[in-house]
Amino acid sequence: MTVTTASSGPAGQAPSHASLGSLDAVNFFVAGILAGFGPYVAAYLAEQKWNQENIGFVLTASSLAGLLSQVPGGELLDTVRSKRAIIVAGATIVAISAIIIAFEPRFPLVFTALMLQGITGGLLGLAIAAISLGLVGQAALPERLGRNQRFAATGSLVAAAVMGLIGYFLSYKAIFVAVAALTPALFVALARIHASDIHFGRACGAPHHHESSQPERPSRWTLCQRSELLAFASCLFLFQLANASMLPLVVEALVYEGERRSSLVVSALIVLPQILVALLAPWVGRAAKSWGRRPLLLIGFAALPVRALLFATLLDPPLLIVFQLLDGISGAVLGVLTALVIADVTGGTGRFNLMHHRFLFDHFLALHMPALFWRCLVFDENCRYAHCFILADGASHTLGIAIAVVGID
Repeated sequence: MTVTTASSGPAGQAPSHASLGSLDAVNFFVAGILAGFGPYVAAYLAEQKWNQENIGFVLTASSLAGLLSQVPGGELLDTVRSKRAIIVAGATIVAISAIIIAFEPRFPLVFTALMLQGITGGLLGLAIAAISLGLVGQAALPERLGRNQRFAATGSLVAAAVMGLIGYFLSYKAIFVAVAALTPALFVALARIHASDIHFGRACGAPHHHESSQPERPSRWTLCQRSELLAFASCLFLFQLANASMLPLVVEALVYEGERRSSLVVSALIVLPQILVALLAPWVGRAAKSWGRRPLLLIGFAALPVRALLFATLLDPPLLIVFQLLDGISGAVLGVLTALVIADVTGGTGRFNLMHHRFLFDHFLALHMPALFWRCLVFDENCRYAHCFILADGASHTLGIAIAVVGID
């Protein structure tokens, strides 16, 4: 496809319907492509007779590569005019990584492929957020992020179902071929987004900058000292720290309790919250304009301690599925409002993408800390898992203190 640079003209013109509709498709296909990694990689490598140590090593390395690339990726997105070119390059690298894993499952090549996928995979979603801001601007961003979240959740669900069927009827190798096969459809959708509709200044958080040069930006240190950003970052970090181990501990509890339907229950625990995210996300985007950010954030954060207490009290599978729907509420709220709050606070600075990636750094860090924290602290053979959930609940309660001081209306 031909990639042209973003517009630097007036930021007031409305984007075309073709651009907005194609952005829906971009969200769908990017989510579908990324859904082909994760558990499928572990299953495929195990099928190729890899040992657990090597599988764990390459997956951890991929996660760390994604973690360390967040801040440089934000700088890149703020500087490069064509965000579509970044998505094209990133999706191409992900497709090549999938092909390498499928046809050359040797340690050095798989390690390299997963490192590249980790670096570029996280960049794709943030580039979509930048394009969204460049297309619609700050005022219409809440509804746009709601649509993004709906189509991303739908893409993940459809891809998981299709790739599960591919893995069952064909092979795990065919899943990675399917990932690569999705990239042309993504490129077609990107080509239908008009470059002239994406205002470069808006896309990096400087809507009043209409020149071809880079906008003036405050120093990174100045932004990092803002109390709103520090408080919101603390909220997200504590939320992820409490939330990341919740579902794995429930799954372990079911297995150790001897639940025969554990695989079906686990599938329901994963899929149903995603369906709820797809249904709720557009409403969250609309409500963010009429209610303000703070009430929705309180709802999203408060769903976690309620879920923790319910998990600590009951382990009946049907009830667990109902309790896990609260995770869908949190996912819908935070999936929409994280980028929106950052856009609010960084408006006019030209550093939207840098701060967005900085928040993703905290997100990734909190997601990987539980493996070193929760298990070492509370797991032993006599533990009935209740203490794990109570500790998660206690950590998440501190969010109320942080959220109370956030200057978000």
